[in-house]
Amino acid sequence: MEKLIIASKNQGKVNEIKDILKELPFEIISMQDAGYNFEMDESGKTFDENALLKAKALYQHTGGMVLADDSGLEIDFLNGAPGIYTARFAGDKVDQEEKNARIVNLLSGVSSQYRTARFVCSIAFVSGERCFTVNGTVEGRIAEKPCGTAGFGYDPIFFVPAYGKTMAQLPDSVKNKISHRARALNNLRDELEKIYLKK
Repeated sequence: MEKLIIASKNQGKVNEIKDILKELPFEIISMQDAGYNFEMDESGKTFDENALLKAKALYQHTGGMVLADDSGLEIDFLNGAPGIYTARFAGDKVDQEEKNARIVNLLSGVSSQYRTARFVCSIAFVSGERCFTVNGTVEGRIAEKPCGTAGFGYDPIFFVPAYGKTMAQLPDSVKNKISHRARALNNLRDELEKIYLKK
C-alpha cells in the first residue's frame, strides 16, 4: 500500500487526517513515523503558500505522496490579523493563554457585529504527478472572554453563533465536522477520491 506522509508531528492532527481519509487506499503516517524530523520553512505570504512550502520540502526528502497544512485565525476588525502569523502572534515565548488575552484586549469595547472572524485551513497535496491545495473555513466571532476547556489554541475565544458556544465548549463530534481543518480535509478527500478511486 502506498504511503501518504503528513508534514506534521502533531499526533492529534495526524489522527484526524487518518479518520477523514480512511476510505482511500493509502497508509497514512506522520513525518516522524516515516523517520523525518526537520524544521519547515513558513516564509510564504498566504496559507496556501506556506502549506505548499512545507509539502514540497517533505516531498524533496521522500519522493512520495505528502500533505501539509497551514492554518490560522483572521479577525476582520484587525484587518485579517493575526492571519499567517497566528502561531507567532504576540511573540514566540508567549503562552496561548496570553495570546488569547491579548486578542480579547485588542477588541475590548468593540461591539458584537464588528467582532467577526474565521479560522482558515489550507492543505497542500504533492506527489510525483500532482500538486494542489484545498481550503476550509469556519466563520464566527471573537468572544468577550475565553470560555471552555475542550479545545486548544484560540478555540476558547472563537464563538460559533450557530451553536451559541465557543469552539472550546463544543464536543469533538461537532467540532470535527465544522472545523476549518475538517472542511479542508473533506475537500481534499473529494479530490483524491476522483483521482485514486476512479470507477
